[in-house]
Amino acid sequence: MHYLITGGAGFIGSHLTERLLRADHRVTILDNLSTGRYENIAGMEKYPGLRFIKDSVLHTEVVEMVVRECDQVFHLASAVGVKLIMERPVQTIESIFQGTDAVLNVAARYRKRFLLTSTSEVYGKSEDIPFREDGDRLEGPTHKHRWAYAAAKALDEFLALAHWKESRLPVVVVRLFNTVGPRQSGQYGMVLPNFVTSALAGRELLVHGDGTQQRCFCHVKDVVTALAGLMESPQAAGEVFNVGSTFEITIRQLAELVVRRTQSSSPIRLVPYQQAYGSGFEDMKRRVPSTKKIHSLIGWQPCLSLEQIVDDVIVDKRNSLD
Repeated sequence: MHYLITGGAGFIGSHLTERLLRADHRVTILDNLSTGRYENIAGMEKYPGLRFIKDSVLHTEVVEMVVRECDQVFHLASAVGVKLIMERPVQTIESIFQGTDAVLNVAARYRKRFLLTSTSEVYGKSEDIPFREDGDRLEGPTHKHRWAYAAAKALDEFLALAHWKESRLPVVVVRLFNTVGPRQSGQYGMVLPNFVTSALAGRELLVHGDGTQQRCFCHVKDVVTALAGLMESPQAAGEVFNVGSTFEITIRQLAELVVRRTQSSSPIRLVPYQQAYGSGFEDMKRRVPSTKKIHSLIGWQPCLSLEQIVDDVIVDKRNSLD
């Protein structure tokens, strides 16, 4: 098979690329490196099936060429990270929706199977835990920039599923819950790599809010297994799937776990949300997926524990410091 991965030089995209190349598939990556890094895929140059194109999903002629040549499309290109979303809301909204629209239109023209990575953010402030794919969404007011990302990704989902409804274009929507692991950058506010980097350097770990907010973290290797499995399943077309761990931990406990696993003496300090992100930020206490749907279809469930995830990130960050 020949796969196109938009955003393939990013954290998740690079792991998906590696998995597909190791299975002897061909992979074309389209990435403008705005948030991705070429270093993420540099070690894969040995694979003859890899092609990297540095360009934007908004470049119509390039998108036309690469979609036409491939068999299936993984659309991962998107704005990432709470920090980026809060600092550049216009860029966030425009790049998310316009990019998805551009790639979907060409995929529809050539009838290419299409997988869209969405986010748990679309559930908003819902307290109907665990989140189910058919559950209601509850977002905050439009003057709170926090919800711009959730709304833009929800619109992505509506657009992809509209293509399925109108023309039966085989689309799959995947809502990711806190994917973490090696190669993830803390540049855009990702909590685990920031904690590990700080602990290794002996700096204080900054926990936003009161630290009691709970999250579920899933290893990127488990996530790309889910993405590949859903792309291969004909029954997944026209459906939405949660992908993530169901094991909860508070952010304060995560910081303490990182300190223990790194054997660091770093202190932990609480930082108010307004100080970290400015006004207009809201957070959710819990965000837990129901993964019954994907397990029923392809038998997927996470295999790697949170301790294994943290240890892998520690090794990755230590290697980057050497």
